[in-house]
Amino acid sequence: MYWTLELASYLEDAPWPATKDELIDYSIRSGAPLEVVENLQELEDDGQPYESIEEIWPDYPTKDDFFFNEDEY
Repeated sequence: MYWTLELASYLEDAPWPATKDELIDYSIRSGAPLEVVENLQELEDDGQPYESIEEIWPDYPTKDDFFFNEDEY
């Protein structure tokens, strides 16, 4: 399983919190690439919902990871 920013971006608007099956269903319905579905299928399924993309990909960059001044825009 591997994640990139492009692949993870397909889950940004997912209905969080969501179970593994809900995320797979969402990614298929939203037209995400096959790699996203394959990555989700490899997740552990303990029946508990995932609260956010950070639980799936702990290294997912957040807004705090980028250094720019939003006030300039």
